[in-house]
This record gives sequence, structure tokens and C-alpha cells, in this order.
Amino acid sequence: QVRLVESGGGLVQAGGSLSLSCAASGSIVSIAHMAWYRQAPGKQREMVARIESSGTTIYSDSVKGRFSISKDNAKKTVYLQMNSLKSEDTGVYICNVKLRDSGADYYSPYWGQGTQVTVSS
Repeated sequence: QVRLVESGGGLVQAGGSLSLSCAASGSIVSIAHMAWYRQAPGKQREMVARIESSGTTIYSDSVKGRFSISKDNAKKTVYLQMNSLKSEDTGVYICNVKLRDSGADYYSPYWGQGTQVTVSS
């Protein structure tokens, strides 16, 4: 059984920094990508950043230059460093991992429980 455990988040003033981490565990054979999504009140869930197995990174335009995604393959952990935070960055940040577990021949998306990030102006 695959499990995603997120940590980090909290309350920070605008202009501050926060970091998030998400560790995947279980019978994981291969990981295609790891990503962070954001769910703001009254808005659709949006992808914030993604890192492919190759290390290629993709960012939403709203966070480019401020957020940085990285991963530790050995620990099966993805990180999100958030700098110069703005009030509009407030939301629940949800880890997403596309992986193949030992019982499957295909890749499936898995989601974390989410962690709250609140930026006060």
C-alpha cells in the first residue's frame, strides 16, 4: 500500500518563506513524477510545480522565480521551497505522485492529505 506523508506549511507573513516536504512509502517500483498542487478557497485545484523522473521541473507562471521544487530519489521525497510568499499563495498544498507499485503494470496518481499554507498580508 502506497502512502504519502506531507509536512511543513503553516502561517507566514507576506514576503516570508516556507518549505514543504512529501515522503512516499510502500511497495513503489518506479516514480514518473512528483508534484505539488494548490487548492485555494473558491478556486479550482491548480498545479504549482512538478518534477519529472529526469529532474526536469515545471512551474506555474504564478510561482516562477519564487518557488523551487526538488526531490531526493533515495528517500522518495519531494520538496517545495516557497520564497517571497504572497497572500494569493494561501491554500491547501497537496502532494501528487505518479508511480507504479509492485502490484501493477501501469502508473497511477496518488495524493497526499494536504497541508495548509496561510500567508498574511
